[in-house]
Amino acid sequence: MKPDLPQTLFLLNTTVLLTHQIDAAYWHEWNLFHLPGGNQFNLILNLPIIALALMAFLQVATHSPHQRLSHQFLAGLGLLTVAIHTGFFLAGHPEFRQPMSLFLLAATFILSLAQLKTLPPANRNSKT
Repeated sequence: MKPDLPQTLFLLNTTVLLTHQIDAAYWHEWNLFHLPGGNQFNLILNLPIIALALMAFLQVATHSPHQRLSHQFLAGLGLLTVAIHTGFFLAGHPEFRQPMSLFLLAATFILSLAQLKTLPPANRNSKT
């Protein structure tokens, strides 16, 4: 089965967001958040976020009644990521200024907006 446009956008946005998390490890993002425990605590925090993104993808891939909410979740996560990093930029932090880091954030912004614009219709039989 060929993925539809919302599924494709979800997959692309998930890929970009997860790649950003790899980049975040390179930049020691936990220091920007002043997280105690450094990378170890950062990894623990990423476990539920990645699990939720993968569970949301399952909802989208199977056209679950919850797929619309899953799209909203991932797009919201993407926009939150961009907003947080915009704050870091405005505060003068030098991290995430390499071309690929900036590309990933820009792609997250564009894909998140595109996801919201192409949301599948609400399922009238569900409460999502």
